[in-house]
Amino acid sequence: MKLARQRIKARASQATASGFTLAEVLAALVFMAIVIPVALSGLSVASRAGEVSVRKAEAALVAERVLNENVLLTNYSTALQSGTVRQGLKDFRWSVRSEPWYEDPYARDMRLLTVDVAYAVQGRDCSVQLSTLVDSAGGFGTNFQQQ
Repeated sequence: MKLARQRIKARASQATASGFTLAEVLAALVFMAIVIPVALSGLSVASRAGEVSVRKAEAALVAERVLNENVLLTNYSTALQSGTVRQGLKDFRWSVRSEPWYEDPYARDMRLLTVDVAYAVQGRDCSVQLSTLVDSAGGFGTNFQQQ
């Protein structure tokens, strides 16, 4: 009988020793309350960065296409042009500025063409700029002939 009582006491002491205290449970809850919002914020930032990089790549393609069209068609005599292009499922607003380039005094006929492509990502407006120099006196575009 004595042995049975000792076993019951040993089991009772083991049962109480294996559980968590209220302080440990509360500490774990506080830790989770801090970690979960930080982790979700990190995921949101990563998602936004991925979407921005995809849109920026698409906007760069639009800028390159618009710039190439203007160089080939010698559309750089007008000071400002603008429009909208659909790339994939998104619309991109673009504008082309043509201004004289005065950096080289011997290149009087050079013009600086700058394409600015604007797009929205998760409610924020972003833009990509692409520039090139063209010779307005007799550059590549003026010698282009369609066959």
